[in-house]
Amino acid sequence: MMARHWRGWTKSQHADAYEQLLKERVLPELERITGYRGGYILRKNSPQESEFVVMNLFESLEAVQQFAGANYTVPVFEPEAQKLLCRFETAANHYEVRVNTVGELLMLSAITKPAPSHAANRRA
Repeated sequence: MMARHWRGWTKSQHADAYEQLLKERVLPELERITGYRGGYILRKNSPQESEFVVMNLFESLEAVQQFAGANYTVPVFEPEAQKLLCRFETAANHYEVRVNTVGELLMLSAITKPAPSHAANRRA
């Protein structure tokens, strides 16, 4: 599995619009790519700007290239995103995923999560 990592920054007033664009337009388009395995959008706000870290997971480098093209280190932007970003990394980084415990943790938390207690709703 391959992880594609990239960072971009917006002015604070554009952060919500950029996040919405990622969630409503970019991620649904990625989900149509064969070999796309999900991803993360991380956001850190500061008074002046917001930093976005986008990490997408792909089955293989070939799947990354299906998304980004032959020159896959070049970031891929929607035209609307270019208007919202004030700066960005000029290259996307790619890593082999060597260990993934996220799925295991999600499954484990679903199994070990205690059933909701209705005791708090009872009157004494």
